[in-house]
Amino acid sequence: MNSIELGVFAAVAEAGSIGRAAMRLHTVQSNVTQRVRALEDKLGVALFHRSRRGVTLTTVGVRLLPYATRIAELLEEARLVACDEGVPRGEIRIGALETMAAFRLPPLLGTYSALCPEVGILIDTGPTEDLVERVLRRELDGAFVSGPVEHAHLQATAVVKEELVVATSPRVSSVEDMRRDGRLAGKMISFRAGCSYRHRTEAFLAREGLVGLPRMEVGTLDGMIGCVAAGVGFAVLPRAVVAEAGSAGRVRIHVLPPEIARIATVFVQRRDTFVTAALRRFLDCLAGSATTDDAGRADDAVATLVPVTLGSGERAASPSTPV
Repeated sequence: MNSIELGVFAAVAEAGSIGRAAMRLHTVQSNVTQRVRALEDKLGVALFHRSRRGVTLTTVGVRLLPYATRIAELLEEARLVACDEGVPRGEIRIGALETMAAFRLPPLLGTYSALCPEVGILIDTGPTEDLVERVLRRELDGAFVSGPVEHAHLQATAVVKEELVVATSPRVSSVEDMRRDGRLAGKMISFRAGCSYRHRTEAFLAREGLVGLPRMEVGTLDGMIGCVAAGVGFAVLPRAVVAEAGSAGRVRIHVLPPEIARIATVFVQRRDTFVTAALRRFLDCLAGSATTDDAGRADDAVATLVPVTLGSGERAASPSTPV
């Protein structure tokens, strides 16, 4: 049993067929089949159930897969350690909430790109639950998500504390109007399932007794604000990202109760991942970036956060330290 065979096995398990695995590995199907057969012969057990639809893991295959995946991760980490000479190069893969990517992340990336021109940057957006899972699977080096995050394999760094507000069309003068007339409220506009803002929206609706409202999922922040301005419905979003539309009269902004309104954004990464020079410089830029809350106060919003580095009994970085 060797790392190449285990890598091919993991690729087939993920792809669900020999053919798709061969395409991902940039090789021919016969080579993939040969590697899998060789591994099964060495172990003396079948790793896949085979059918015309593809392959599925046997019980033994299910048990072996986490080890094969971890070995592949260790080999990649070994390559990074060997190639890392302390000079930021290569690529970093960062996940971010749509609101973070649109509003707060560009200045940070501008600073980082000026300092590390040789580093490629991949930014993926998505809801908190998806981004956390991708960090855990090592598909992302880190991600900006809504906190707190509690997981033994993750550490979290406080970034900013947002104030969530309800954004409606200008014709909605108050939340009381929405409560009196559900048609005036329109649709609940949100990102897809797994979004922390969506969870807060549902808590707000339950509190106000607004039940049974139709929903609408929108994939972009601009699309969401545009739909609110057009009177399609309402959305719960950070004040900072709807302030301009509110000032322009495109939307009306309504405050939320503090227990629903205040939400932290944190940067999560795996505790056991090797930090390359490129990622280390990104973290340095993040630590040096001054952030403020939605009111723009000089006492950095991070200073009001509770510790959010959780898991494994380790304490968070001091919440009074700007990051």
